[in-house]
Amino acid sequence: MPAAATRILVLANQKGGVGKTTTAINLGTALAAIGEKVLIVDLDPQGNASTGLGIDRASRKISTYDVLSGQQRVGAVLRETGVPRLFIAPSTLDLVGFELEIAARPDRAYCLKKALDVFAEEQNQVLGDERFTYVLLDCPPSLNLLTMNAMAAAHAVLVPLQCEFFALEGLSQLLTTVEQVKNSLNPGLTMHGIVLTMFDSRNTLAAQVVADVRGFMGDKVYETVIPRNVRVSEAPSHGKPVLLYDLKCSGSQAYLKLATEVIQRERGNGAAAGGGGADRRDSPSGFLRAKAKVVVCGPLKQTEF
Repeated sequence: MPAAATRILVLANQKGGVGKTTTAINLGTALAAIGEKVLIVDLDPQGNASTGLGIDRASRKISTYDVLSGQQRVGAVLRETGVPRLFIAPSTLDLVGFELEIAARPDRAYCLKKALDVFAEEQNQVLGDERFTYVLLDCPPSLNLLTMNAMAAAHAVLVPLQCEFFALEGLSQLLTTVEQVKNSLNPGLTMHGIVLTMFDSRNTLAAQVVADVRGFMGDKVYETVIPRNVRVSEAPSHGKPVLLYDLKCSGSQAYLKLATEVIQRERGNGAAAGGGGADRRDSPSGFLRAKAKVVVCGPLKQTEF
């Protein structure tokens, strides 16, 4: 039976503070815990995903900037994390000037795609559990050229959306951008789903936002809602995903459930997941067993595409 292709999911939202990086880190951790091999590509110059996984800034000698500029392969940049089967390609502030450097290039929207195409070809030569099954692209909080590169390279878009009124205002703009990218850069791009984050059950407005988004987007919204949780906020300061920081907290349990939904949607879309834990992916108890093993071991600028 042929190995499944590496799936590339981009986490994007032009609004900051919606839980995009937190979702990338903890969804990646949950997927790794159930047997997938996951690479997080940090495309945000702030480098919060890298910091949140314990990669010290001083140690980032090569980064995603070197990949985008064509100086390094993806495989040369990736780093191990404290989570088995979870790797990261870290970012640095060098990404700030990347857009200016490539502004005049006709292929400026495909820099990341070219690098990931080479990476995918290399992965085709890898057998068994050593093969990466998921690549998660963590984007900056804007619809700039870095985000366009991510969307042009991805198979599907996952949108973290904060359960607050202002978060709704940018959703239609983001959906329009996804459609533009699909029409002009990446015909195969699909909307994987919208994950509602920072939900406070005590807040009536938060419940109304959930209802409005579900009414507008239907089954594109994941059933799982990520609650506002202090342990989720504390975990990055320790350089750990919340699943390692406090498995029993409500935030950890929510991200485990989200990983289940992601796998189920992948199966429903005919995109086979290729990790070693296929027999237990749909079971919450399976997640906990896998986790035990882990412990032991801005506004849219009119960009010319």
